[in-house]
Amino acid sequence: MSHLLRTSRLFAWFFLTGLSVAVITVSGFYLYLRPGLPPVQQLLDVKLQTPLRVFSEDNRLIAEFGEKRRTPITIEQIPTIQLQAFMAAEDSRFYEHFGIDIKGLARAAVQLVSTGEIQSGGSTITMQVAKNYFLSRDRTFIRKFNEILLALQIERELDKNKILELYLNKIYLGNRAYGLAAAASVYYDKPVNELSLAQMAMLAGLPKAPSAYNPLADPERAMSRRNWILGRMRDLGYITDDAYDLAVKAPLTASYHSIEPEVDADYVAEMARADIVRRFGDGAYSDGYTVTLTVNSQKQQAATESLRDGLEAYDRRHGFRGPIGHLDKATLDSRGTDSLIKNYPTVEALRPAITTAVNDETGQVTLFARGLGSVVMPFETMTWARRYKTEDLKGAAPKAPSDVLSVGDVVYVKKLADQPSAADQPTRVALSQVPQVEGALISLKAETGAIEALSGGYSFNQSKYNRAIQAARQPGSNFKPFLYLMALNNGKTPATIYNDAPIVFDDSKLETSWRPQNSSGQFYGPTRLREALYTSRNIVSIRLLRDLGIQNALDFLKQMKIPTDKMPDDLSLALGSGLLSPMEVARGMAVIANGGYDVQPYLIKTIQDVNGDVVYQAPETILCDEQCEAQQAKSGTSKPDETTEKDATQPEPRIMHRLVEKRSVYILHSMMKDVIRKGTGRRALKLDRPDIAGKTGTTNDQRDTWFSGFNHQIATTVWVGFDQPAPLGRGEYGASTALPIWIDYMRVALKDTPLSNMPRPNGIVNIRINPETGQRARPGEDGVFEVFKEEDAPAPLAPEKEGQKNEEQEDSGLSRQIF
Repeated sequence: MSHLLRTSRLFAWFFLTGLSVAVITVSGFYLYLRPGLPPVQQLLDVKLQTPLRVFSEDNRLIAEFGEKRRTPITIEQIPTIQLQAFMAAEDSRFYEHFGIDIKGLARAAVQLVSTGEIQSGGSTITMQVAKNYFLSRDRTFIRKFNEILLALQIERELDKNKILELYLNKIYLGNRAYGLAAAASVYYDKPVNELSLAQMAMLAGLPKAPSAYNPLADPERAMSRRNWILGRMRDLGYITDDAYDLAVKAPLTASYHSIEPEVDADYVAEMARADIVRRFGDGAYSDGYTVTLTVNSQKQQAATESLRDGLEAYDRRHGFRGPIGHLDKATLDSRGTDSLIKNYPTVEALRPAITTAVNDETGQVTLFARGLGSVVMPFETMTWARRYKTEDLKGAAPKAPSDVLSVGDVVYVKKLADQPSAADQPTRVALSQVPQVEGALISLKAETGAIEALSGGYSFNQSKYNRAIQAARQPGSNFKPFLYLMALNNGKTPATIYNDAPIVFDDSKLETSWRPQNSSGQFYGPTRLREALYTSRNIVSIRLLRDLGIQNALDFLKQMKIPTDKMPDDLSLALGSGLLSPMEVARGMAVIANGGYDVQPYLIKTIQDVNGDVVYQAPETILCDEQCEAQQAKSGTSKPDETTEKDATQPEPRIMHRLVEKRSVYILHSMMKDVIRKGTGRRALKLDRPDIAGKTGTTNDQRDTWFSGFNHQIATTVWVGFDQPAPLGRGEYGASTALPIWIDYMRVALKDTPLSNMPRPNGIVNIRINPETGQRARPGEDGVFEVFKEEDAPAPLAPEKEGQKNEEQEDSGLSRQIF
């Protein structure tokens, strides 16, 4: 046997021995690690961490909640050239190998032996899927071996396209973007199928190092990586030379694009978020739920803007509280306006600005505004800025800009709608300030209780306190419609006479004698209930409550499902001295608006999971007059508000019972329409809507001001006041603070909608009465027509002489002609 043969056999034995040891070692690792590996089938059930998204009923984005931006996408939605860009960058043999790349692994093994750690490469797309979905990111041998085993399993059980889809939905691509679709939105504000070749290559370069190759953090390095990928795509035959030449010459176009809500509805968004977290726990932020609300985007935007405009208008009426800060010349010279202005926050549309020059001759102030740069403020936008002293007292009117501001003053400004046409002209702004007064607006669909719009304050970012649902305030005269409805339900009529005269109560519960007054301080003598309501006479309301009974009134409120736990059990109840939230007032008004049926306000219309399946749908609302128990039995419910888990996707309808007799409600509608036609709500006549009714409300010392109004379809309530109750000032009433906000909102809410009046029920008659006595008017006597229930109509008058027609027949015939 030759020396060469013996040497060959020796090497063969060494090789076989090494191979055997390797096989035994690998087998040992496999047997040791295999039981701990997760089943590949879990990949198909994995919930990608997709944020919670909230939309209006007309599909406009309201908010997104969650740390990770991700929009799952199917491989069919991804252009082939984009798939090839990722394969060129990460795994060019993806469709050829069986889950691992032997060359890449050998390179990684050499690095491990020589440096003690794995520095690069070796991972196929399949291995990255295994790592991203199941394993930690530790650079250890055990983790790498687990990755290899999982990759082999994944390749056996899933097809290549599914693996690639999982990869492109999971990978982190920087700037909170997880997955390809999110990255396309973050960097280019485009869907995946609208990206250019250069943009596709840029995104494909991010998985290797999302920070190092990020086009926003290091544009030069990102461009280099992009061009290298384009070269790989050309070499692999994915693109032509011409396409490569055009793409490498393309400029960098990436910029950060945040998801901007399409509707300004922060209070509504927070209500929805809290509800979803209550239902689903912390998974609400990552399980990909899509929530559709009942709010309409146009109405919601109008609610937000109307409330802010109204609060700003009140604030301006009471004067300028002065700058929010002052910077001396040394500070301005040393640090500069650009850095200094960042210390002051933007509040909604109001931007902080530093006064840099004041010129009385030109009547202009020059400022540096955050986000706008150098701006000018004309003096005519400052004339309101008389110095605030108290809610009832202001300083002298300014005559020049220097009477208001000086250099270094920091103030809030608002960009004017009319801007100069020339591009080189500075932006024009108006002096403003963040209101201290607050408010709320709630608008409900009267029939169903669906919330169509809601705003709980001036700025959610400034205060998370949602006054629409959390504030308990005195409704003042806004409460009177409930009292008058009870009266109508108990035999009183709009023609019932009460004496509006001074009255004194000695009540131990009130500690001292109580001498209530009307807001005007005057008394008007005998007054019909209709007139007393539209002129908001306090004395009449008190006498009415005394007749009806306090406990009876509280029982009636319970019947209407208006909370009474914070209601007084004395005659001050008639003036709205109890506490109700704006939502509770709005709900009560919706009961009146819809004709007397129960109302349960709700916000969420549907909830869909990440797959688009509906997991919750708001139940249908059915208004019920009679045989409600039979309808409940038919629907399988025992109570109107009862739901069960099995009802989640197809809930049984909510049976809404009648709470108040419909004729009483119809008559109240006609009385509350007079509040608009000739009472405290006359400003609403500008809407030119004969179908609207409402009621103002103002409490003692003008601490709370209200307006609630409706037609048969929609009920809206507005409240204005300070968070810590304090006087709003003399002359500030519901008609001057809350009503203008209501008008601005309802102008949008009612636009292009037909008139909607409550249908006239049977059993209603119109009688001509003497307005002084409330009795039927005699022939030739001045009279007005009034509406009554048949059984409550004034008694017919006896004929004055033989042959005279019965007055009732005459009035009835005339009323039919007129009405």
